[in-house]
Amino acid sequence: MRHLTKTQLLGSTHIERKEGGDVDPSDIVTKALADFTKTVEDRLKDVETKSDTTKLVARLDKLEAKGNRVQGKPEGDAEPTEERKAFAHYLRVGPNAPAEELKTLTVSSDPQGGYLAPAEMSTEFIRNLVELSPIRSVASVRQTASPSVIYPTRTGITNAKWKGETQTQEGSEPGFGQSEVPVKELNTFVDISNQLLADSAGQAEAEVRTALAEDFAQKEGLAFVSGDGVLQPEGFLTHPGIAETSAALSADVLIAMLYAMPATYRNSGAWAMNGTTLGLIRLMKDGDGRFLWQPSFQLGQPETILGRPVVEMIDMPNVGAGATPIIYGDWSGYRIVDRVGLSILVNPYLRATDGITRIHATRRVGGRVLQAAKFRKLKIPA
Repeated sequence: MRHLTKTQLLGSTHIERKEGGDVDPSDIVTKALADFTKTVEDRLKDVETKSDTTKLVARLDKLEAKGNRVQGKPEGDAEPTEERKAFAHYLRVGPNAPAEELKTLTVSSDPQGGYLAPAEMSTEFIRNLVELSPIRSVASVRQTASPSVIYPTRTGITNAKWKGETQTQEGSEPGFGQSEVPVKELNTFVDISNQLLADSAGQAEAEVRTALAEDFAQKEGLAFVSGDGVLQPEGFLTHPGIAETSAALSADVLIAMLYAMPATYRNSGAWAMNGTTLGLIRLMKDGDGRFLWQPSFQLGQPETILGRPVVEMIDMPNVGAGATPIIYGDWSGYRIVDRVGLSILVNPYLRATDGITRIHATRRVGGRVLQAAKFRKLKIPA
């Protein structure tokens, strides 16, 4: 065995000599490993001692707590309320949240958390249906630039007579007259705050204009049906020259009423009534068991009664004692005269000191029956 000298020892490791002055190599290796292990352990202890693990753990806890807060809450503010904490937790885990937290969500809600989210002003307006009588779709409509329109009318024809060969002729002349359609005025105004006009980005004014248009259309449609002719246009139901059939509503009465009209007017005429009356007629049958009412079999074509079209007018009265629920006629005999369409004037100055803008609306229109012979109405006896 080779013997090592003292200078060949590892580092400064002290190995006691054995008897005879020589050093055992196994003792050198064992001692060196022991010293190395001690050195590594001492260094690890130094690292643990020098590292501030307490601060690191505290920082991690702080970040975790911040992540559990409701987003957008400043760090310096007070802790979120119980409801906010529960809501934040609910957003993360949904219906799997504990029962006590789900209960918290409904403490101030109606019902079941419906008001936890903030309200939103929708840009969609909910409007009620505005029904009007569509008389313009069937009547004769004209424009005018005057306060009234006068139509020359012929009230009679010549009076020719049969004569013999030497008999003297007799003169005759037709009768003439005039029918005037005066223009009436419908108006109103709406006051609206300047703040509402500014904050709604024009939508408030647009809705006011829509409301005015619907209101004016409804009012003129009613006047064309039953207007008094004084401040309103003359309605076709109030014209004294229209012939009427006085009888209870039945299939036979409708047939007789239709064929009491001159053939020229009958073949170009249309019925007018409201939906309630139309529903009653749909149940009626003639003597052969055929329904008087027939549906439309072609797109865009109206339904018919006794083969003639039906115009549903909401402003016609219901069937009742003394009422006039049905009229038949050639609607070119009713004349509508437009002087001014719906005119809207926005006046921001009149009430400027009150922060109010006034919106004026005006409509000038006239209406009248020009040829009463083209109509016939049904009146229910009182």
